[in-house]
Amino acid sequence: MHNKAVLDNGLSIIANPMPYSRSVSVVIFTGTGSCHENPGEAGVSHFIEHLCFKGTRHRPTSKDISQAIEGVGGVLNASTGKEATAYWGKVASSHFPLLLDTLSDLILNPLLRQEDLEQERSVIIEEINMSLDSPQQRVSMLIDELLWPEQPLGRDIAGSKETVSSMSRTQILEYFSHHYLPNNTVVSIAGDIESAEAIDRVASLFNNWTARQAPPKDYFLDQEQFSARLQINTRESEQAHLCLAIHGLPYAHPQRFALDMLNTVLGEGMSSRLFIEIRENKGLAYDIHSYMNHFRSSGSLIIYAGTDAGKVETASSAIIEELFKLKQEISLEELARARELLKGRIQLEMEDNRNLAMWTGSQEIMKRDILSLEQVLSVFDSITLDDLARVAGELIHGDKLNMAVVGPGDESVPLKKLLRI
Repeated sequence: MHNKAVLDNGLSIIANPMPYSRSVSVVIFTGTGSCHENPGEAGVSHFIEHLCFKGTRHRPTSKDISQAIEGVGGVLNASTGKEATAYWGKVASSHFPLLLDTLSDLILNPLLRQEDLEQERSVIIEEINMSLDSPQQRVSMLIDELLWPEQPLGRDIAGSKETVSSMSRTQILEYFSHHYLPNNTVVSIAGDIESAEAIDRVASLFNNWTARQAPPKDYFLDQEQFSARLQINTRESEQAHLCLAIHGLPYAHPQRFALDMLNTVLGEGMSSRLFIEIRENKGLAYDIHSYMNHFRSSGSLIIYAGTDAGKVETASSAIIEELFKLKQEISLEELARARELLKGRIQLEMEDNRNLAMWTGSQEIMKRDILSLEQVLSVFDSITLDDLARVAGELIHGDKLNMAVVGPGDESVPLKKLLRI
């Protein structure tokens, strides 16, 4: 069971005691990501995440920061998302105070120096280049652009080479001051801790952080779609990489877990429909799977496959067929398998304290309401075939399909015909 406290400045603290563990994980979420950026500052959230690791008031170099945690055998990292940024670390439980102090230093005291900005600008541009060079990452970027064209959700989290190249220190400092606020932050801890002691330690470090009016979480979103969309990036590669996607459901939607279960039937694991039919029976792909994204006001169900460049049309046709079969029939056996797979996976994941800290912290930063593991398992048990049929019927339509392809050759004519564009 988690314990929650909220400081006077609005900072939320989540403590998850795991007495059988020998380690502690800490995750600090700030409620800002690429969706909260203006087009001209695209990538600033990700840029700030990088800069926080370049030096702080108490650890002025990146080496000082990394050695503090690696010197005791721990790990330290961060990730920027579309709606939140997470700074996290994991150490043996005896080093919990050191980890908490280091992470708080990153959030409260980053130097954000001009010289670091110039150096890290080049690093981020190389990160963008690496993503553009990777067909798997590029097709993932393209499918988001199709789902949410010219919208925050459709932009790459790292921004573009143009916005990163022109980003000024003034822009970064202003964005940091408006978004890195205690009332826009969650500290989530899991592992070998006592809840009261952990909360007191966090409070002693963050109590003097001044709250201000947090920026709104809403952003422009228009996901009306009246016809299928296709985008092809032609390049030399051994395979063609394709994504087929439909709009999904928001994070707090009451049918969100039913859609997760529908996705499990479709493409989660080696006993899913896609794996059995596309890989095992037809031999059209080595990697074939589907996955879900849930955001505040939207979501997506995305199917990924890597296939021979000469079989893109055949593979795409077979994948679309499997997607639409979800509207026709799902057996009780498939429902039972998907239910137990989801329940088993989440229980296995929650044995790792970093996963538990991420899970409870992300729920708090996204919707200020944390479902326990038992509550989620109960929801999975309550889902029926009618629930799956209802979600499939509402979301899967030919004019709502989006397809992105990265690979050799131009398949635009047959794929347009297949998508009825």
